[in-house]
Amino acid sequence: MNKATRPLLTVALAATLASSLTACFPLVVAGTASGTLAAADRRTFGAQTEDKAIVVKAEVKIPNVTGNAGHVNVNAFNRKVLLTGEVRDEEMKAAVEREVKGIEGVIGIVNELEIAGPASYTSRSNDVLITTKVKASLVDAKDISANSFKVITERGNVYLMGRVTQREGNQAAEIARGVSGVYKVVKVYEYISEEEWKSYQNAPAASQQAQG
Repeated sequence: MNKATRPLLTVALAATLASSLTACFPLVVAGTASGTLAAADRRTFGAQTEDKAIVVKAEVKIPNVTGNAGHVNVNAFNRKVLLTGEVRDEEMKAAVEREVKGIEGVIGIVNELEIAGPASYTSRSNDVLITTKVKASLVDAKDISANSFKVITERGNVYLMGRVTQREGNQAAEIARGVSGVYKVVKVYEYISEEEWKSYQNAPAASQQAQG
């Protein structure tokens, strides 16, 4: 990625993340960058569609469990669900997990809910800023594709999701750890082989040749 493109993508990321504060922080890049990100997504189109459906269903079901005593964020990647946020007690934490586990298509849950009161607006704003900085740092990395990672931040804890190689995953985690304000980094990856990684790198060139 050339130097002229990086600032534009960083600005797009910051604007999108900042606007997400009123919607439980869905960390999805919109606008002109969305086409590029979708093209770089290593999930099948079917999996991407199912992930969106899982999140919608979970966001409808969870309030019936938590009421006003919890704040739960839901992210799904290749049918694996990451739960972050705060709940009243262990019983509620387990109840939320059971509710989400019952959604059709869910194959796994990573339950990172904290037993605590809802995070403050300041804390959530700081999380959005950290996510922006992590994404920008991944964009600057030369050996990985930032678009292959989904970044979620909760109380300074950064969660990385994606279909990546061990090499990519470790490098992204090290980059995230180097960002100011990050408390810890949690890997929620689905690992692929270097051979599969190479097939993704060759796909754009093959597509351009076919169109030519």
